[in-house]
Amino acid sequence: MAAKKIGTVIHFYDKIQVAILKLTASLKTGDQIKFKHNEDEFSQTVASMELMHKKIDKAKKGDEVGIKVDRPVKEKTQVLAA
Repeated sequence: MAAKKIGTVIHFYDKIQVAILKLTASLKTGDQIKFKHNEDEFSQTVASMELMHKKIDKAKKGDEVGIKVDRPVKEKTQVLAA
């Protein structure tokens, strides 16, 4: 079964390793997600998330959230539910 797309990376801050995601589905801390861009992919758990510089535990479709990532990601990277 194909993994469900939950968002796209719209920006990446390399100095602080934070990706900004535009969500197409809900997301909460503790969720396992996968980043996929061409052949490059990796999975991680959402440890913390921010919306408008405030820590949140869950976000809904349409939100733009920042999450700390384990590896650098490129803009337009797909974010999937793992």
